[in-house]
Amino acid sequence: MTSSAIPTPSGMNRLWYGGDYNPEQWPREVWDDDMRLMSRAGVTVATIGVFSWARLEPRDGEYDLAWLDDLMDLLHATGVRADLATATASPPKWLIDKHPEILPVTQDGTVLSHGGRQHYRPASAAYREHATRLVRVLAERYGDHPALEAWHVNNEYGCHVSRDYSDDAAAGFRAWLAERYGTIDALNAAWGTAFWSQLYTSFDQVDPPRVTPAGTNPTQTLDFDRYSSDELRACMRAEIAVLREVTPEIPVTTNFMGFFKGLDYWTWAGDLDFVTDDHYPDPEDPEAYVLAAMTRDLMRGLGGGRPWILMEQATSAVNWRDFNAPKPAGMHRLLSLQSVARGADGIMQFQWRQSKAGSEKFHSAMVPHAGEDSRVYRETEALGAELASLSHLRGTRSEARVAMVVDWPSWWALEQDSMPARISYVEQLLRWYRALHRRGVLVDMVPAAGDLDGYDVVVVAGALALSDDAVAALAAVPARGGQLVVGYQTAVLDEHAHARLGGYLGDLQQTLGVWIEELWPLRSGALAGVAAGPVSEWGEHVRVRDAEVLATFSGGDLDGLPAITRRADGDGAGWYVATAPGALGELVERVLDDAGVAWSSLPAGVEAVERGGHRFVLNHSAVPVEVEVAGRSYGVPSRDAVIDPL
Repeated sequence: MTSSAIPTPSGMNRLWYGGDYNPEQWPREVWDDDMRLMSRAGVTVATIGVFSWARLEPRDGEYDLAWLDDLMDLLHATGVRADLATATASPPKWLIDKHPEILPVTQDGTVLSHGGRQHYRPASAAYREHATRLVRVLAERYGDHPALEAWHVNNEYGCHVSRDYSDDAAAGFRAWLAERYGTIDALNAAWGTAFWSQLYTSFDQVDPPRVTPAGTNPTQTLDFDRYSSDELRACMRAEIAVLREVTPEIPVTTNFMGFFKGLDYWTWAGDLDFVTDDHYPDPEDPEAYVLAAMTRDLMRGLGGGRPWILMEQATSAVNWRDFNAPKPAGMHRLLSLQSVARGADGIMQFQWRQSKAGSEKFHSAMVPHAGEDSRVYRETEALGAELASLSHLRGTRSEARVAMVVDWPSWWALEQDSMPARISYVEQLLRWYRALHRRGVLVDMVPAAGDLDGYDVVVVAGALALSDDAVAALAAVPARGGQLVVGYQTAVLDEHAHARLGGYLGDLQQTLGVWIEELWPLRSGALAGVAAGPVSEWGEHVRVRDAEVLATFSGGDLDGLPAITRRADGDGAGWYVATAPGALGELVERVLDDAGVAWSSLPAGVEAVERGGHRFVLNHSAVPVEVEVAGRSYGVPSRDAVIDPL
């Protein structure tokens, strides 16, 4: 699939709009009403069959597909395309009874039971055999159906069980380690097993990092994180292999979950024809739209800049928080337009019709319990019409001059036990992203060892456990004229979670002109110089070799020591930030100015994004705003948007 837009065998030139559709939960007469309401709302795509395995295969090898035949025909007659799921996310009870060894096991040895969803261990041969058998049946039955738009593999991999500690997982882990290291001596060296008498003499002795009397081996834990992501990916790839064999022209996706710690999405995205995401901002969080924006940019980055699909969001309240506030009027539209502005070629919801029974009956939907005479359905209709008017944006891209590094192994390593302080990796990213977002700067998310040559500014923060290749890629940025901004807890460890000796940072020491004598977590403090004011969370005893000191710690044990430094390298520079400044925006503005990247000072709650020759100015706040962006003035009502053709 080479098109810039979301691949479509039907040639559909509209944005995706619709939601998860579960008609098997309803009497047949409701289906006709659903078609009427979908037509009114401008629905173009419905995701079907996500949790239908027990209905599709009620007994081992016996299939009931007549209802799905009817549904596919009905959607086609209505003009709605089908995003057909493989239904493998929730195995039926007969399969669990036949193969109880499918059930996953927690770190403390608890076997998880049937009765929820995702009750399978990824390494189970029985699960994969039955899952791929079902996929083949569906592919052979519906591969040529005129309603079929895409395959939706499984659903939210790892959402509930991203780590399985069963005997199957142990066997899979050993095989994975043997392939990774080749010899047990190499594993011992990588894991540092001389510590605490953890030496192994064969791969057969190695177990997953189950509950121990004291902390587990950090590198063992990090490798188990890698293995677990790879094992779930192998499940996905097994299904995709069947789909590619039987229906090679039908595009394939699975739904990601934003900044989901469990899976390294950089390794997953290349298996898909297009990236999709599920995201549920908290209506009570006034800054949730910033994390949402960062997540949208991650999805665009995972797809290499290509458009993506917002596969799930809530029209109003969810059902799984401690307090499930509804979205106030306008918020759902704004968050949907935010996705379009940041590269989405489709806006989908969970779900179409709000369930009458089950765990998600209080999760909002496009058609709520109240029916069509409701605020939510009226907003559903209005959003469908507005998205139809934006179909010309389909397939367009946006170019960013600023990149931020996102590295899953560093995330896993940073949030392990026995660290200098408990630090949130996503908050590290969000702190820098928030400052850039407030200045209207589009950001691409990139992998640590990715291609950085097209970016004038590269920000890397909290990337704790980087390989030598990743460090070298970052170190090359200033020499070719870019601005490299390095935050604390970056390149402190190598990819095996071993400390980089001699002042941490590895080859970045020369690029930045500094080394670190001692890590010094701070509960609070202050800065003097650039970004003067309060700091929090972290400090370091930084030693300067040949860098300019822009700010120093003020007061406390680190008084007078460097906190922010800059080392020029021709037109480029390497910046090091050894704490979390409260006035980070001032520093970001200086970096952007040095890089020649234009920026605008935006009011709180406002974002400005350009895509396809249009500027989206979105006001997420509860008050109207007047804002100037790139020489143009905009008046934007509260929780509203202006879409300006440029």
